[in-house]
Amino acid sequence: MAESLSLTAHATRAERYAELLPQIEALIGPEPDLIANLANIAAVLKEGLGFFWVGFYLRQGDELVLGPFQGPLACTRIALGRGVCGTAAAERRTVLVPDVEAFPGHIACSSLSRSEIVVPLVTEDRCELVLDVDSSELNDFSPVDAEALERLIALIARQHYRSSAR
Repeated sequence: MAESLSLTAHATRAERYAELLPQIEALIGPEPDLIANLANIAAVLKEGLGFFWVGFYLRQGDELVLGPFQGPLACTRIALGRGVCGTAAAERRTVLVPDVEAFPGHIACSSLSRSEIVVPLVTEDRCELVLDVDSSELNDFSPVDAEALERLIALIARQHYRSSAR
């Protein structure tokens, strides 16, 4: 893949994911470094879908530590079970939040974030990292996002963890 994205103008979000996922696979396929790949994935999702914030938190002990991201400054450390990211990691499931103000214990890294989706990468019985995507729009995420981002996480798992992730 070149250093640019090939996108159809006026595509639906589902169509945009369908275009982006093969491009991401081609981009990360030859690169063995996890951090380099996460950085490029964050950039592709931010550029290709126009989200407010896209990034990864990597698990270190009982915390998630900020990894590659695109967008405004972010929280650096999040305890497992705390906020949307910590909940997704602790419960090892995708968490889709239509209104972050209504999520108990939401961690407000930016007051401009209005909705959020977090997808964990789980190997065996451990969450290794989470993909966190924030929107400045309320109710911006749907099952379309969950399914596509879970497929992306499975791609990362196959490449870097050699096991299946959900």
